[in-house]
Amino acid sequence: MTYDPATFEPLRYHSATAAFRDGTDSPRDYLERCLATITEREPVVRAWVVLNEEGAREQADASTERWRRGEPLSPVDGMPIGIKDLLETRDMPTQMGSAAFAGNFPKRDNAAVWALRQAGAVILGKTVTTELGGPEPSPTTNPFDPRRTPGGSSSGSGAAVGARMVPAAIATQTGGSLMRPASFNGVWGLKPSQGAINRGERQTASMTTHGVHAGSAQDMWLVAIAIASRAGGDPGRPALHGPATPPPARVPGTIALIETEAWGRLEPSSLRAFEQVVAQVEAAGVTVLRRSDDAVVERFEQALVGATEVGSGILAWEHAWAFRDLAADRPDDFSDRVKRFFFDTATRLGAEGYEEALRTRADLTAAYALLGTRADAVLLPTSSGPAPIWSGDVPGEPPVRWPTGDPGFNFPSSLLGAPAVNVPLMAVDGLPFGLQVMGQPGTDARTVAIARWMGEDLEPVSM
Repeated sequence: MTYDPATFEPLRYHSATAAFRDGTDSPRDYLERCLATITEREPVVRAWVVLNEEGAREQADASTERWRRGEPLSPVDGMPIGIKDLLETRDMPTQMGSAAFAGNFPKRDNAAVWALRQAGAVILGKTVTTELGGPEPSPTTNPFDPRRTPGGSSSGSGAAVGARMVPAAIATQTGGSLMRPASFNGVWGLKPSQGAINRGERQTASMTTHGVHAGSAQDMWLVAIAIASRAGGDPGRPALHGPATPPPARVPGTIALIETEAWGRLEPSSLRAFEQVVAQVEAAGVTVLRRSDDAVVERFEQALVGATEVGSGILAWEHAWAFRDLAADRPDDFSDRVKRFFFDTATRLGAEGYEEALRTRADLTAAYALLGTRADAVLLPTSSGPAPIWSGDVPGEPPVRWPTGDPGFNFPSSLLGAPAVNVPLMAVDGLPFGLQVMGQPGTDARTVAIARWMGEDLEPVSM
C-alpha cells in the first residue's frame, strides 16, 4: 500500500459527532466500521494483543444513547481507542509484550484508562508493545509495507491508527517509543511535557510519558486533554493544560532548526523532503535559525552530542531496577536484546555513571531553556527516514541495537521533558516520514498549534 500524505485519509472522530446528534450515524455504527477494518487487516498488521469486542459494543451503545439525548460526557464520548499493553486495564490482561508477564491480569485501570472511561471513550483493546517497552521487535508489521517495522515500543498503537483501525490509541515514550512509530505509520503523535499526563502505576522511569497517536491533530488533542483534565499529571507535576477544544493553528515567528547527532544518519531522500518543508516555512515569513547562523542554536547542538547514549543509559538503569528481581528469578523469559541493552548497560553504567548522566541531562535542559528565548519552537525530522526493513539478527553476531529504528531524533524530547508533535506531512518512496515540532516544557498547547499550522497550511511533500 503506497502512502501519500496528500491523499491518505486516516480515521477521524471529531468530524463524525455531528451525525451522532442528528441520528444519521452513531458511535455503535462507527465502532462496527472499525471492527470491520480490524477483521480485514489484523491478520497481516497484528496490532492487537486482545480485543474486548463485547465490552466495546456495550460501551458504544451507551454512548449512542448519550449522543442522541444531547448529553455526551465529552467530545471523545464513544471514540474507539486502543491502549498500549504496558498500561493496566481492569477488563483485559496487561502482559507488556513479555513472557515474564504472560497471563498477568491485575484487573485495575491505569489512571489514563480510568479517565478515558470517565469521558465515555470506548476502550476497544490492548495494542501490541515491544518486550517491556524495550528494543526487542514485536510481531506487529507496518501497515504500508509488512516487511518493515512499525517502530517501537508503541508498535501496535501506531500501526492500529495507521491502518485505519481506530481514530486514536494511547502510546508511551521513554526514548523514542511514541514519536518514531508516529513517523513510520503516518499518524499524528503527541508526546507531552514530562509528567503532564498521569502515568498511574507506571512511575518507575524519569523520562517515561503517556501520549497519543491519532489520525488528526484535533482527535490527538481531545484525547490528551480528556485524560489530563480528569486524572491530572504525575505526582508533583502540573497537568497538561490548554483549551478544551483543539488549539487553533498558529504561525510561529521564529523556528530553530535542530540537526542533532542523528543528522549524518538522515537518508538523502528524507533530507531533501525535510528541506522542502523548511523552505515552505521560510516562504511563509517564519525566521528559521540554524546552527551556522546562530550561536545559541550551535551551543544547543553541541550540548546534544552524545544525547542518545546519555538517554539510553538513564533508560537502562531505571528499567533494570524495575525488573531486576523478576529477571533474576526467570532469566529465560527475557530476550538477549533486553538483557544486553537494559541489564548489561545498567551494570556497566553503575550508580556513578547514572548520576553523571543526570548531570549531563541537566546541562542539556539549561541549554534548551536558553534556546527558548530565541525561538517559538524547534523543528527537526521525527526519524532518520521511513521505516526500515527488519529481517532479523545475523546468526552468530550480537543482536542489532535498534531493530525498530534509529532513536537519534527522539531522545532529545525525552531527555528534555519537552512536548513534541509528529506531523504526517512527508513521504519517501511511498512510505510515511514525519516532521517533528518540539516546544519548551509546559508549552504543549502552543506546540500543537504550531504543528497544526504546518500540517494544515504547508503542502505535503513526497519524494
